[in-house]
Amino acid sequence: MKRFDSGSLIPGSTWHAEAESEAEVVRRAVENLKTLHGETDVRPEMIERIKERIVDTDGPKATKH
Repeated sequence: MKRFDSGSLIPGSTWHAEAESEAEVVRRAVENLKTLHGETDVRPEMIERIKERIVDTDGPKATKH
């Protein structure tokens, strides 16, 4: 499972996305930026920043909440 916490990119934000694939997590994050934050054009640089912050929740480094 992959997870993106928007607080890792936008301080104070508590939104997150989880999915089986990185592509689906990115899709959900972009959709969130468009619907909740009014972004009309999400630049490739922002997508790269999202990808850099996606973590694998199944691996040995995963943290449990």
